Amino acid sequence: MDRILLGLGAMLVAPQRVLKIAVAVRPATLLRFHRALIRRKYQWLFSSSTRGRPGPKGPSKALIAAILEIKRLNPRFGCPRIAQQISHAFGVEVDKDVVRRILANHPLPRSGGSGPSWLSAIADARDSLWSVDLFRCESILLKSFWVMVVMDVFSRRIIGFGVEPAHIDGVSVCRMFNEAWCGQPLAKRLSSDHDPLFRFHRWRANLRVLDIEEIKSVPFAPRSHPFVERLIGTLRREYLDQTFFWNRLDLRRKLNRFATYYNQRRVHAGLSGRTPVERCGATADQPANLDHYAWRSDCSGLFHTPTAA
Repeated sequence: MDRILLGLGAMLVAPQRVLKIAVAVRPATLLRFHRALIRRKYQWLFSSSTRGRPGPKGPSKALIAAILEIKRLNPRFGCPRIAQQISHAFGVEVDKDVVRRILANHPLPRSGGSGPSWLSAIADARDSLWSVDLFRCESILLKSFWVMVVMDVFSRRIIGFGVEPAHIDGVSVCRMFNEAWCGQPLAKRLSSDHDPLFRFHRWRANLRVLDIEEIKSVPFAPRSHPFVERLIGTLRREYLDQTFFWNRLDLRRKLNRFATYYNQRRVHAGLSGRTPVERCGATADQPANLDHYAWRSDCSGLFHTPTAA
């Protein structure tokens, strides 16, 4: 403070006497004044509290509201999938990091549990290379069922499902495959793993009759059969672990509902944010308007996607 007062007082001194009293201020004091001015300059230039500086505009309120609503209705959707769903529904390119920042700045209230609501549970109670695989699931009465999944590798499209009770044999495996592809053009090749169920004589004879070449994956390497393995994991996590089924007919009906949602409305990172039917050549839906759109529910309200109103 004394140096500040001394500097202000120097303004009242005659110019002829300044050189005689300048010895009162040391060079180190001038250097500190200079460093303080430099710090203040850059604080004013780059401080976040300054107003009116030009910069990129953030996402609009309508886009933020749509992202938050998708996350609220579909808690299991991640940031990349939400960004792809927004791009698919509205034709607006959104980066996954933008979605992550929006969700971080607008936290949603946590639900009571990770499963579906009681309303959803009650409502649900009433080309050329294909991949095939089998998995088991349990009904609400603890009865085991085998499910065969057939998918097209190029488009990631679900061709169909075959369902049979436990203790299946070669005839049952052939019946499940015929039930899955029924009414659709056959592929030239079929990829399968080394499960003993795919070694039955009836199974191999059925493929010869249908003129399909079977390609075996690498033994004990699930990554050599990636797409259908990933599909089974998605089917379990997103649907079968969130709902119940009573019998074979009920399971078959619910699997067909999931196939419709998966093929027509669920976007895929491996397809650059497109749906499997779009990869097959189908025309994409018209982009919705962020200011006026509706929600379409699938699988009895378990999944919600935006659509044009």
